[in-house]
Amino acid sequence: MEKEERLLAEVRDDFGLIRVLEVGDYRFLEFGEAVEQSCVFMADPAWLEYDYSRAMLLGGLCHEAPESALFLGLGAGNLTQACLEFLPLDDVEIIELRPEVPRLAMEFLGLADDPRLTIRIGDAVELLDSAESADLIFVDLYTDTGPAVGHLAWNFLADCQRRLNPGGWLIINQWAGDDGKPLGAALLRGLYHRHYWECPVKEGNVVLLVPADLEQELDFQRLQSRIEALAPRLGYSLAGLMRSLRPAS
Repeated sequence: MEKEERLLAEVRDDFGLIRVLEVGDYRFLEFGEAVEQSCVFMADPAWLEYDYSRAMLLGGLCHEAPESALFLGLGAGNLTQACLEFLPLDDVEIIELRPEVPRLAMEFLGLADDPRLTIRIGDAVELLDSAESADLIFVDLYTDTGPAVGHLAWNFLADCQRRLNPGGWLIINQWAGDDGKPLGAALLRGLYHRHYWECPVKEGNVVLLVPADLEQELDFQRLQSRIEALAPRLGYSLAGLMRSLRPAS
């Protein structure tokens, strides 16, 4: 029997409609007409329901001991919540375009008002230059019509990598085409000199793991150890996603 869908909040801003829906134990953030942005298991807001968000957390584990993170795009905030819970972060900055999104995330979607967290409102493409450098940068900029312009903006994507601290990682949630390659694959290969890894996920996206520089490699053995150590706390394993990692083709 299907569970009843309940509307918890609905607001309009300069960019359109935002809604929060509840179905059973889950709440959903939607943009526009029923375009799901995020899903939160309310009993545990740090639980990551979808593989694309788990693949982004996997990207965070590529760093041995990240202290700082920058999130470009918030959504419901459950990836941020997971990173605050499971990574040794001291300082987390979020840049979110729409002021109603963080308000709804805190009021309805379990995002904690953590003292390590700073939220700034504005366009990530415009505000990136004023952001602190970070060990991890997560790019997840989507509207109700698809990826925002930053996902294919050469200068912006290059600036994201430049804002990484030495040893840092840039994690990009990218759409994929019918061929399974990430959106803008040719641009990405040229920009990052084919030196990154791709993690295709069942939702149809490809998560990119981009190191800070060409000398930096992904240590699979250490990554596997971190995955194994974290699995009991997560309640699931990221090992399958690690096995799906492939070098940029």
